Amino acid sequence: MPHPFSAKGPLLPLILILLALLCMVGSAGMGYINISASDIIHIIASKISGDSTLLTGIEPSLPYVIMDIRLPRILCAFLVGAGLAISGVIYQGILLNPLADPYTLGVSSGAAFGAALALLANMALLPLSLPLCAFGGALITLFIVIRLSSFGGQISAGTLILSGVIIGAILSAGISFIKYLADEQVSAIIFWLMGSFVARGWSDVAVILASLVPGLAIALYYSRDLNIIATGNRASASLGVETARVRKILLITASLITAVCVSATGIIGFIGLIVPHLMRIVVGPDNRKLLPVSFLAGGILLLVADTVTRAVLPVEIPIGILTALIGGPVFCLIFRKRQRGLRYGN
Repeated sequence: MPHPFSAKGPLLPLILILLALLCMVGSAGMGYINISASDIIHIIASKISGDSTLLTGIEPSLPYVIMDIRLPRILCAFLVGAGLAISGVIYQGILLNPLADPYTLGVSSGAAFGAALALLANMALLPLSLPLCAFGGALITLFIVIRLSSFGGQISAGTLILSGVIIGAILSAGISFIKYLADEQVSAIIFWLMGSFVARGWSDVAVILASLVPGLAIALYYSRDLNIIATGNRASASLGVETARVRKILLITASLITAVCVSATGIIGFIGLIVPHLMRIVVGPDNRKLLPVSFLAGGILLLVADTVTRAVLPVEIPIGILTALIGGPVFCLIFRKRQRGLRYGN
């Protein structure tokens, strides 16, 4: 009989899917105006089916609140959390480093630098200019990091991390200089750097989804190769895995997902670091199982965190602050438990 959390046992993914749906409905009902779950379901069903009779007895303003304000934000939070989580799984796998996360290679710093430049130049007033500048900065950073760490067509995990740290430090200095030059825009730059889902719309959902679906598909396709890469280059070569090619494909995939997520919402830390660790404890290191459950768990975690900042706390704070406040202590506990296990194991 397969373990319920094994690849053949679908219990955990089903539980996470159900939990995600419950969290979405609960989040949609919470806020300045409380809306019942029944009304939420009727509003969504009416929008999908076009049957206006389902809105009978519902206040005329509630469909707008759900469909145009809350639901896009909820979906953005879930998708960004899911994207950062699977990026974290990929980075930890290809870099062979359990401390790697979506921001290890400096992609987030590149996005932040691009966004800061856009805000300094008052380009944020133009449609999509801010996310496009952030995405462009992330892509340029990724290209530079790959070029710096490539030697003879090979990319090693150590040089990737070192290149990311170097470029990230340079870009952080650039961001500090932009904040020094900025006057009225400095508060907007700081707010963006801390991450937020305020005023997210359906266009943001579409952009994130367009990168996330193919990204997850590519990651799942190469999940077996990612397992083999974890055994080392020699073992990978003996088993027929083109380590350099697979590593480059997955690196670009994870970085593009991260770039889209960061450009849409700002920098949100710890999701891509903590979720893979937590799910690895539950399902083990097999990436074929780890990727889908991390996708769901990351989405749920960030959705709950955003709901807390939006509807529970008396004043809404940037989501990046809350994830850092929660993620830091949680990761310390995981790290201490892991170190204790290694010590007793030895």
